[in-house]
Amino acid sequence: MACHSPGSFTEIEGESSPLTTTSFLSSLLDQAELEITHLGPDFSTDVSVIDNLSQRLVEERFHLAVLGQFKRGKSTLLNALLGEELLPTSVVPVTAIPTFLLPGSELRAHVHYLDERPPREYASQQVEEINAFLTGFVSEEANPGNRLGVSFVEVTHPSPLLHEVVLIDTPGIGSTFRHNTETTLNFLSQCDAALFLLSADPPITEAEVDFLKEVRVRVPSLFFVLNKVDYLTAEDAEKVLRFLKDVLREQAKIEVDGSFLPVSARQGLEARRTGDPALWTRSGMEEVENRLVHFLAKEKAAALQQAISLKASDIIIDVQMRIQMLIHSLRMPMAQLEQRLGLFDQKLQEAEQQRTVAGDLLEGDKKRLESLLEEQAEGLRRKSRAFLEGIVERHLAQSRDLNALEQDVQEEMSNAIPAFFEHELGEVSRNFNLRVSEIFKSHQQRAGELIETMRKTASELFEVPYHSQDHALALEASRKPYWVQRQWESTAAPIPPGALDGLLPPRMQRRRLQKRLLQQIESLVRHNVENLRWATLQNLDRSFRRFSADLDECLQETVASIRKTIQRARSKREEQADSLEAEILKLEGEVARLEEILCQFGGEERR
Repeated sequence: MACHSPGSFTEIEGESSPLTTTSFLSSLLDQAELEITHLGPDFSTDVSVIDNLSQRLVEERFHLAVLGQFKRGKSTLLNALLGEELLPTSVVPVTAIPTFLLPGSELRAHVHYLDERPPREYASQQVEEINAFLTGFVSEEANPGNRLGVSFVEVTHPSPLLHEVVLIDTPGIGSTFRHNTETTLNFLSQCDAALFLLSADPPITEAEVDFLKEVRVRVPSLFFVLNKVDYLTAEDAEKVLRFLKDVLREQAKIEVDGSFLPVSARQGLEARRTGDPALWTRSGMEEVENRLVHFLAKEKAAALQQAISLKASDIIIDVQMRIQMLIHSLRMPMAQLEQRLGLFDQKLQEAEQQRTVAGDLLEGDKKRLESLLEEQAEGLRRKSRAFLEGIVERHLAQSRDLNALEQDVQEEMSNAIPAFFEHELGEVSRNFNLRVSEIFKSHQQRAGELIETMRKTASELFEVPYHSQDHALALEASRKPYWVQRQWESTAAPIPPGALDGLLPPRMQRRRLQKRLLQQIESLVRHNVENLRWATLQNLDRSFRRFSADLDECLQETVASIRKTIQRARSKREEQADSLEAEILKLEGEVARLEEILCQFGGEERR
């Protein structure tokens, strides 16, 4: 059947805004869901998948993290984009707590904790009150060292911008705590892009260069903003930009072209407050909003819309195939129908055997990864033990009061452990994520081939057109950025030095002190490595179980839908022998209506 629709999704995509295209695609999904619902309960799974696609289309947004050193103006820039001082700005560093800015009809904050405590919620129509509430959790002054145990904060705001992009305010790097920087690095893989703020006071620091060396390999797209240009002359701003580009190219190995945007976030916020469009343009914030936020969000929207369109088209084509199987089965002599049902059952038994083998192979891969994890955990024990013993040896080499020395060693270890283990967590996570992705890719391909074999067998047995579902497993699961933060044990249980230590000769005192510190190191290493090992093991187990369950469900749903179609035909042959032609005409009408919707998706071109 040829497509004659004047406005297909593929035609509109290149010339319409994301909002228009999203609205058009959403309408098509609604039509498809309604038509498939009319087919009855045998197609309920397909209805559910279409409904999930609709939710993905509405909920998925571009995720942009704003990065930078302490006092570069990250919060001010985000406030300027929102048009009011929602996020607190302070002269002291913030803790390792990000803030996610999400769309909402009212101002509301949710504070999420590291432990099992339920989130704390606060709502107000006054921006100043939300700002004050947030200050109590994200500022170093109110929450020193994150003693409140906050993991992350979510804030809803009615800004139209947030319907396109989730903005994420991150802790300042190179400020107070090294592990803040490590935790930020581990978080970046959850973002679509990052915007890095620099300013002329000073233009760039060694900590920022080191951070950017790590960032450039962890975030898909990285853009640069030079803030506070209102404090510079035009000539000085140009010199600073040239200097920054040279430093980034030579030291961080990052080539920066036209993506470097000069702005004054302070002027941008003032422009929003006063409703001054000319000042908004002069501040450079208009270019940030248009060139980065809207453009990148549109890019992601287009990619998501294409993926959803492909998936929806596959579902419609599969539904059409099953309806045509039903039509052909209704016209087939009963003996022939029974014979072909028997042949399909034989193929199904072969498929079950192949699925069992595939499951064994998947379980074998899981066990090999678990063994690798144990090897890496043992290696980490040796590495962390050597790291902490190095701190002890360095202090013991100094001659001073032993009581003060012990306190100094414990304090340095306490400060060093979070950054050390957060870094190691990132390395282990990246390594295992890569390995798991490679394993799943091969198993996914094998499962896809098995599913396609069953569909092709059914199409041949019942003489209906066959369409390969190349995109059946290609659409990634919906994701939401979240802040993964763990509490590393940085102090071992105190071991009292003993009342008699002071009476012993200095050399014996040092030996006893060294023994106590090494015992503390063993405890710290054991607890922290086990923390990392157990978290990784749990993630592996959860990932494999979910993956295996998804593949099993996909295969079972494919087989069940085909069997239901055949059994439905047999039942109708037995119960409605006198009205089969009317039923066939009705089904042919459903195929035609689905074909019209498919044409709108552009799916006819992929048959």
